[in-house]
Amino acid sequence: MKKVYLSIIFLAGLISTGCSANIDHPTISKNTESAYEETFNDLALGMLFDFNFHLPEADKRWVTLWVESYSNGERDPQPLTQLSYGNNPVEVEKGNLGFGIINPDGEDSMVFLYGPDVKSAPEKVERDLNQGLLATWDYAIGEEEVELELGETKILAAYRKSAGNSMRTIDYQDEESVTSIIEEGETVLLLKIKVEEKESEFYSN
Repeated sequence: MKKVYLSIIFLAGLISTGCSANIDHPTISKNTESAYEETFNDLALGMLFDFNFHLPEADKRWVTLWVESYSNGERDPQPLTQLSYGNNPVEVEKGNLGFGIINPDGEDSMVFLYGPDVKSAPEKVERDLNQGLLATWDYAIGEEEVELELGETKILAAYRKSAGNSMRTIDYQDEESVTSIIEEGETVLLLKIKVEEKESEFYSN
């Protein structure tokens, strides 16, 4: 009986340790059936990537969300758009986070980013996104909720346009695969996120 009792205590301790190890990690999951996406589709505004975002200890953390832009194998020196926020007065932050492109195939494309209780104003895209014949946009994460490590950069979504007559499917979490499509000269937009313990208004790859 004593052994059973000790085993139960040990098991409870493991469960408690596992929970405490995960409780402080930010998490994100794609939200493909959100009202935001439905509105974009119904009004034919463009494309939208929407996510469910959970940020524990939001009062001590800083979130940077940005879009890297590549063309002809080169990265543009500045992000296409960027949103940086943090040190929320609440301890736990939950809500929608995402990236939208209005009129991606036109001359007057506009982009914007948003997070829980924060958003950027739509910005006109100064570069031509209409180069190429085939376009595709994909979520870079799967169906399961993803745990974000502090200080880690994670690709959340991608938009690609190619002059060729076909486009291959790639794993956006595989650095070599991403590098290959960039070097092939495709127009590539990568939505990235980083969560840090410190205040920061800079992005890095």
